[in-house]
Amino acid sequence: MNICCLDLEGVLVPEIWIAFAGASGIPELTRTTRDEPDYDKLMAWRMGILREHGLGLPDIQRVISTIDPLPGAKEFLDKLREKTQVIIISDTFEEFAKPLMEKLGWPTIFCNSLEVDEQGMLCGVKMRCEDSKLTTVRGLQSIGFDTIATGDSFNDLYMIRASKAGFLFRTTEAIAAANPDLPAYETYDELLAAFEAEL
Repeated sequence: MNICCLDLEGVLVPEIWIAFAGASGIPELTRTTRDEPDYDKLMAWRMGILREHGLGLPDIQRVISTIDPLPGAKEFLDKLREKTQVIIISDTFEEFAKPLMEKLGWPTIFCNSLEVDEQGMLCGVKMRCEDSKLTTVRGLQSIGFDTIATGDSFNDLYMIRASKAGFLFRTTEAIAAANPDLPAYETYDELLAAFEAEL
């Protein structure tokens, strides 16, 4: 039995932190898991910048409410969900994801949560589990699923490689060049066909 595991940001929706960097005028916040493989280090750095600028969760949520899925993403997701079960496995947070899930038709998402202080400032993260993407894929496999995965960043590589099949989607040239054995696609039609071929 197959289950498809999708990254969220860069695959179905724009990168939240890049959108927030543009809206807030803080270019440093454009750094993502495409640039920094160490997620804990990246989040600590982000929280420090937010605190320096006096920006908290409500400020980020206001920007997220204006973000739409990438063109064609919902249609791709709907078609894939007609064929098989799909889970979005993301390092984002419940506090960020909800409005995006509504726009995508409420797919299942496994993600993390934030620790927020009384002033609405981000003060920590609650990771669902260690190495959440790889751990989730292995957990699904342990209960009888064959996983097929896709993502665009460093933190997707473990779940892609641990799966029966896996693909890069709209990744960077550097990640694609460092992983020449992984098929890399640019369009949803290509990605859907790749998934369908493995089902």
